[in-house]
This record gives sequence, structure tokens and C-alpha cells, in this order.
Amino acid sequence: MLSHGELLDLAESIKNEGQHEDIVLDADGVLLDGRNRLAACKIAGVEPRFTTYTGNNPTALILSNNLFRRHISKGQEAMITVMACSFSGHSLRDMSKLHGLSRSRLSAANVVLKHSPDLAEQVTESEITLADATAALNERLDTERLRQYVINADTVRLADGDTTPPLAELVERGDITWPEAHQRAEEFAVHRRDTIQRSRHALHLIAENWNAVQDLAARRGSRYAQEVIDGLTTEARVLVKELTSHR
Repeated sequence: MLSHGELLDLAESIKNEGQHEDIVLDADGVLLDGRNRLAACKIAGVEPRFTTYTGNNPTALILSNNLFRRHISKGQEAMITVMACSFSGHSLRDMSKLHGLSRSRLSAANVVLKHSPDLAEQVTESEITLADATAALNERLDTERLRQYVINADTVRLADGDTTPPLAELVERGDITWPEAHQRAEEFAVHRRDTIQRSRHALHLIAENWNAVQDLAARRGSRYAQEVIDGLTTEARVLVKELTSHR
């Protein structure tokens, strides 16, 4: 929409010179183009003049008409252009050449439109800039990446038998943030990986020396077995007892 001052200027122009362009409605009376003219007519006290759109692509009409408004920023123009491309089938390269728009700006608008239509709409309505929309989208995508990582870590922790509250649940309760949950999830992943490696190493050592365990089991109760066990740590004695008691 035009600013209040611009609407007053348009109303004065319509009052003095008449309404130059019709306000476009669809077959059901829905406004497709001309909301500023309609508002100005009401201010001027002039009966608005309407026409009915008879084509089969009202969205393309709206985008096309808004693309050439003089009161839009380059970001808005880029966003409206990529919206038009989605209906017209033209490439961004062609539209860049046709309208003299930066390829990088069109690409940024295309990414916002693809991933966050609500932000794209705010850009076209001049509620936020394309740069702000891009920054907001990046923040959303970063948060979603952190959230998915945390959820995956919670799934692994649950499968491992961990009974502590899921990190995602702590975030939803407001106890921690997604970045904090992500850090804890990464620490869990590192600790889990190191623990698995140490366990594998320990089991490999047991497997490599399994003959000694079998020998102790076969000679359990002998003086030889007792002297071997006497030289072990308490933890090793417990392990030997567990390994040999079932043979």
C-alpha cells in the first residue's frame, strides 16, 4: 500500500482528473489489482470503476502488475520476479537480463521463496527487506539443523537406555536453548564414541589373551591359579571370577 500522504495525492488526482486505470476483480468479485486506487476513490468520494479479469491465471496478473510499480525496492522487485518465474516458466537468468536485476539478489529471493513463503510475502508487502528475510531464513535453517541433530542424539540416548530427560524436551520447557542442547548432544556423541572405542580395545585384549582365561578355568583352585589371581587388582579378580565361574 502507498503511504497515507501518497494515498491523499492519488485521491486528489482521481478527484480532479478521474480514475485512469480500472480496478481489477475476478469473476467472484475478489480484488486482484488496484487496492490503492480503491482506497483513494473512497478518500476522494469518487465511485470507483471496476473491470472483471477474464484470463485463467490471476496470480500471474497480480505479480506482473506489481512488478512494474514505481514504489518498490530492488528486494521487492526480485521477490516478485522469482514469484512470476514460478508461474511463467522463465528462468532466473532470462528475468535477470530482462529486468536488469542482480543474479545474486534473484537467487537470494528464490531461496527465501522456496524455504519460507511467509517471509517472501513479507518482502513483497514491504514489511521486511530481502536482506532481513534472508537473515531470518538462515536463522530458521540453523535452528532446524540444531533441532534435528539434538533429536537424533536423543533417539540414540534412548536406544542406549539413558533415562535422563531428552534434550529437546528441555528446550521446549525453556530450560536450555537449541545451541546449548546441540553442544550437550555433541559432547554426548564424543563421549559415546570414545567409550565404544575403549570397550572394543578392552574386548580385543581379552580375546587376544583368551587362552590364559581358559587355562585358569581349567586349573581353577590350583596353586598356579591362586598365584596368578593374587597378583591381580581387585577389578581384574572380579573379571576372572566372572569369566571362569561358568566354565
